[in-house]
Amino acid sequence: MEPNAILLFTDWTILRMFPPLRYVWAWRGQQADVPITGENAKRVLFGTINLRTGHRILLRTKRVRQEDFQAFLRELRRRYRDRPIWLLLDQAGCHVAAKSRALAARLNIQLVWLPKQSPQLNGMDHLWKEVKRNVSANRQYRTIDEHAQQAEEWIYRLSPRQALRKAGILSEHFWLRHL
Repeated sequence: MEPNAILLFTDWTILRMFPPLRYVWAWRGQQADVPITGENAKRVLFGTINLRTGHRILLRTKRVRQEDFQAFLRELRRRYRDRPIWLLLDQAGCHVAAKSRALAARLNIQLVWLPKQSPQLNGMDHLWKEVKRNVSANRQYRTIDEHAQQAEEWIYRLSPRQALRKAGILSEHFWLRHL
């Protein structure tokens, strides 16, 4: 890998209008109230975290299709201009699609596949878990876009060091620590 290369974890998450319900504090013998609308609209957030700097890039879409992932690849290329990009990612259908792989090659983005069924290896997955816990769980937003906006703001409000820590990249047990 070239010394000026950008090394990124990437992943996407689905945010739904219907909140994930988690345990909450309530008086003994009383059920906690979690208001819900009954609607279940969704938004998808594609995201990356730079393993060296903690810089994050997000893209909001309505679906998880190869076209949406390809739009994200174009956004990464726009943001990082001519620098080589190494993208560590899982083998989701939109990632492994032939057109996605071909576009990545044309954009000089090297796709590095993580082992199947190994979300613990992807730092972006750790950030999404924190978003679901801190932004989504037990909360009903007025609109799905308000929910997505809150999730984006939460990610971007983290300092680079906080983002790297929450993604597990600063851990002494991080699997790429010696890279």
